[in-house]
Amino acid sequence: MGKPTGFMEYKREVPPDRSPLDRIKDWEEFHLHLSEEKQRMQGSRCMDCSVPFCHSGILLNGMASGCPVNNLIPEWNELIFKGHWKDAIKRLHMTNNFPEFTGRVCPAPCEGSCTMGINDPQVTIRNNERTIFDRAWKEGWIKPEPPKKRTGKRVAVVGSGPSGLACADQLNKVGHTVTVFERSDRIGGLLMYGIPNMKLDKKVVRGRVDLMAEEGVSFITDTEVGKNYPANKLFEDFDAAVLCGGATKPRELQVEGRDLKGVHFAVDFLHRNTKSLLDSRHEDGKYISARGKDVIVIGGGDTGTDCVATSLRHGCSSVVQFEIMPAAPNERQSNNPWPQWPKVYKMDYGQEEAAALYGRDPREYCIMTKKIAGGTDGQVKEVHTVQIEWKKDESGRMVTVEISGTEKVWPAQLVLICMGFLGPEESLIRQLGIEQDGRTNVKADYGRFTTNVKGVFSAGDMRRGQSLVVWAINEGRAAARECDRYLMGFTNLP
Repeated sequence: MGKPTGFMEYKREVPPDRSPLDRIKDWEEFHLHLSEEKQRMQGSRCMDCSVPFCHSGILLNGMASGCPVNNLIPEWNELIFKGHWKDAIKRLHMTNNFPEFTGRVCPAPCEGSCTMGINDPQVTIRNNERTIFDRAWKEGWIKPEPPKKRTGKRVAVVGSGPSGLACADQLNKVGHTVTVFERSDRIGGLLMYGIPNMKLDKKVVRGRVDLMAEEGVSFITDTEVGKNYPANKLFEDFDAAVLCGGATKPRELQVEGRDLKGVHFAVDFLHRNTKSLLDSRHEDGKYISARGKDVIVIGGGDTGTDCVATSLRHGCSSVVQFEIMPAAPNERQSNNPWPQWPKVYKMDYGQEEAAALYGRDPREYCIMTKKIAGGTDGQVKEVHTVQIEWKKDESGRMVTVEISGTEKVWPAQLVLICMGFLGPEESLIRQLGIEQDGRTNVKADYGRFTTNVKGVFSAGDMRRGQSLVVWAINEGRAAARECDRYLMGFTNLP
């Protein structure tokens, strides 16, 4: 424990973000840093609990509690306080291949289970993590570390999202020759095209990919296994394969007018925006623009927030976000005790920006889309909704009940659907003859990650369904361990 009284002497302090009204004018990251002195004080607030729930990485009430990659949080908090930054990045990399990603986009379940949070604002764990990495990268402490010896075993990793990259990184460390296949034109999967640049600068993603390439990982883009690379070649060219293709089938909105022009899945909106931004700073026009439009975002979560923030940067006329669930309470409820993830009301960066521009949170709660209407040109022009309430049916299940007289028509020239994902695309799965579970995910037990096909493993959202980046890293690391065990008969991977 670096400073035994630190948690009593210092209050939680996070660095100020760039002003919402300023940052919506560009696509740059908006988080800033504290001074080194203040950051060290934040590290000193860690209590070094006898049972540190912050790195437990378990599921409570269906949500993550603690860090899924089991980061040794009290240890690197102490190193921050003592100013041992170089040791801190080494300790952080022991459990997390990509702290630059989780320190930016993870919702920080570690903070939700921080013991400090029982009575006081929790330790700034996520910001501490990001600061460690950014300091180490700036100082040049993170250098390529290729394996000293190769095993002669070849492994294919299909998909370059967080699970695929984590798996490839781990397998490369123990000397296997790893090839990562990505169907898009850039490596990164969700990290590259699913998360906007202002939330995760693509220079950060490219930096890590370049580092892995220098360490010996091969990356092949514009190649979809099962399409322009035959699925059976995996067995001819490699000794093992790990499928990390993600859960990329978006949940459909089953309403009249879904096929009108101007109604898009959020994933397409975000992907095309980032690609156009990186290709030409939007000069090529190859993106779905919200400029001058009334935008309706149907769905919540991180994707909904990203759609709101992206629309604002395009220069939309208005943006409203529909949530079918009620607003969360302002404080923890008795049925949501610590160390569960606190289900409390908050505004994420996109809502903060909309509130700064329009004067209110853009979210509408307990609202259901009934119909999308358009003009004679086939272009969307309005969305019809009704307010709902949640009640128990005869079997005790919570169901929606429409409230009569609450019908409303909203102007809209752009509608973005972000209602989650149903599972992985199935073409490759079927070509390889891989079994699926009841949710259509690849059937592979957590902890073993083996499919019914010998030598083929699966990890991340493709196996567990839509989840967090940090869970994907957890699964990629663990699948690499089991793949290594399969190839060598033993493993030294954690």
